[in-house]
Amino acid sequence: MEKETNVFVKISEYNDLLDVIALINEKVKEAREILAKIYDLKNQEDAELDHWKNSLDDVERKLKYIDQALYRPKY
Repeated sequence: MEKETNVFVKISEYNDLLDVIALINEKVKEAREILAKIYDLKNQEDAELDHWKNSLDDVERKLKYIDQALYRPKY
């Protein structure tokens, strides 16, 4: 087992440490907000890309139909 020991620090150093911890917490909060915005933008981008893919699939399907209609032998 480890023996507990007391750690003595100056009040000014302790206050500085608390300030640094508060700053780190604020930066973590900002990073989480930025990450949430990035995820939101990614979701919007994915939705737009899906829309473009569906549009291209539709155009491709219509072109295939036209191609078959033009080259279908007529008896």
